[in-house]
Amino acid sequence: MSITRKAVVLFGAAAIFVCLAANAFAMKDSYNYMSPVSLQKAIETKADVAIVDIQVADEFKSHHIKGAIETCAYPVKSDVDTKKLDASLNSLKGSDQPIVVICPRGKGGAERTVNYFAKQGIAPYRLFILTNGQDGWPYAVEKN
Repeated sequence: MSITRKAVVLFGAAAIFVCLAANAFAMKDSYNYMSPVSLQKAIETKADVAIVDIQVADEFKSHHIKGAIETCAYPVKSDVDTKKLDASLNSLKGSDQPIVVICPRGKGGAERTVNYFAKQGIAPYRLFILTNGQDGWPYAVEKN
């Protein structure tokens, strides 16, 4: 194989790899995010929004956003965890309100919760993840 042909083959393989990697990152970006500023504004204006908090019980008790639904479903990796989400599912399915999922850092647990809710029939456009999760929340919190 000539050097030119090898270069074309290598370039083609590299281009395919870049496309596949870009798709993987794009899939991760398919989640809807809500900034703390936007959620705080929704809370202040008493907008009709459901806040679903998946933090473990101790973390929820020490700090959570006012009005949050406590599920203690984190890390949402098992059937036991998803069953904890089921308690809020009927009321969430019965409304058209946006749903903001709160987890410690706004990453895997929140993504798994959004995926689970979508599989249970909640429209994906209604599902949001709080950017940077509870750890990134700069506003007042409640304690139990």
